Amino acid sequence: MNKLLATLIAGLVVTSAYAQTAYTPNPATTAVPPNATTQAPATDAGVTATGATATGYIDSGATADQSKAAAEAEKDIAKANEKEAKEVAKEDEKIHKALNKAEEKKAKAHAKAQKKAADANAKVTKADPEDKAKASAKAEETIAKANLKAEKTMIKANEKAQKDIVDANADKARAHAKANEKKAEAVAEAHKAEAK
Repeated sequence: MNKLLATLIAGLVVTSAYAQTAYTPNPATTAVPPNATTQAPATDAGVTATGATATGYIDSGATADQSKAAAEAEKDIAKANEKEAKEVAKEDEKIHKALNKAEEKKAKAHAKAQKKAADANAKVTKADPEDKAKASAKAEETIAKANLKAEKTMIKANEKAQKDIVDANADKARAHAKANEKKAEAVAEAHKAEAK
């Protein structure tokens, strides 16, 4: 969310920078911009780089091209952000499904182990007094095997979920990188149009 907000703010800054270079119909009667004759402080470096200068004003054809390029850049940035958001949402859904599936498998394995333990304990209860020790030992073995099987199932479920999460996060990172590439291309195109 912060990245999206930062991108939108960056788009706003780019738009305002292009607005500073807007066409002035009559440069002779227009006041010279304050940054035209004086060196701007270091904090305003971005403004002076794209701001108007005293050397001349941009003609109406170039301004239209610049406006078009700026609008196109904003459109491309918005498109990249939207595509990234969709990809992130899709991958988040995959993560959610993987976690739910793992929890279901673990719950089933646990329930199965509990049932086997209950059955084994019921056999011990029903056993004759002279056979109780033997039945108890067998029940302990059955319970241990059931618990081991349940633990293995739970470990596998967690392992699969973690793998799915890692894959989904990698896909999200790729989507973010691709969106950044598209945004950078859009800004570069806008800067090319500005330089013309």
